Amino acid sequence: MSSRTQSNKKALIIYQIIIFAFLGVLMYCSKLFMEVLPNIHLLGMFTVCFTLAYRRKALFPIYVYVFLNGLLCGFDAWWYPYLYIWTLLWGVTMLLPKNISYKALAIICPIICALHGFAFGTLYAPAQMLMWHLTFEQTIAWIISGLYFDLIHGIGNFATGFLVVPLLQLIRKLDPTLKNKT
Repeated sequence: MSSRTQSNKKALIIYQIIIFAFLGVLMYCSKLFMEVLPNIHLLGMFTVCFTLAYRRKALFPIYVYVFLNGLLCGFDAWWYPYLYIWTLLWGVTMLLPKNISYKALAIICPIICALHGFAFGTLYAPAQMLMWHLTFEQTIAWIISGLYFDLIHGIGNFATGFLVVPLLQLIRKLDPTLKNKT
């Protein structure tokens, strides 16, 4: 391998580290900015968009966000479910074909985002059950008591899900590592 090729690979790796760190910080800052609205945020939209753009590598900005959340807000009981909740949304998005049309994405992405929001409390429940030694009945009661917030979350995620396609198009246009992707 020539020294020029090695240099280009190193530059690409440094570029991706910077981009993924920036995107994770963007996720965290967007959460802070939108905290005035209960359970309405851009995190699901960013997770879906970054996954469509970067596929497996989208886990880097997602976990930069998760780590920043713990670091700046405290690694407490609320934080541990974040270790898997965002990965589930990433995993569902990874099931979409790589060459799916923007028209299809414009319909599918808001639905995926909404379903994640509607299910958020239920996805959180196993961790709550384990951490607080809840019975099955207590866990179901915990889920039911949060349905109102999950409803708001799902509706907010549905609305923000419409931003996936425009942001994805912008990322694919601006990121030189994605130039050949449509």
